Amino acid sequence: QVQLVESGEGSVQVGGSLRLSCVASGETFDTYSMAWFRQVPGKQREPVAVIDTSGRTNYADSVKGRFAISANNLKNHLYLEMNALNPDDSAMYICAAHCLRGRGLACVFSYWGQGTQVTVSS
Repeated sequence: QVQLVESGEGSVQVGGSLRLSCVASGETFDTYSMAWFRQVPGKQREPVAVIDTSGRTNYADSVKGRFAISANNLKNHLYLEMNALNPDDSAMYICAAHCLRGRGLACVFSYWGQGTQVTVSS
């Protein structure tokens, strides 16, 4: 059974930093693309960053230059380094794995975690 478990929940002030982690288990993930999404109540879930099987990364325009996605070689640990945080970054951050179709930020993912909350206050 595939499991994606996020951690790193936190509350920070504007300009602060956080590092999120996702541990994947139940399958071999090194051939999967993986990603971070975020969602706020009442809004659609949006892709934040994707890392493909070759290690290429794609970022939403709103986080480019501030966030960095990375993974270990086995892709069973996924990370999101977030810097220069602002209140618009406040959301539930969700780990995803295995792109079923599409590419980059347009990937449709098969597996999802439960999410970890990030709150940025001014």
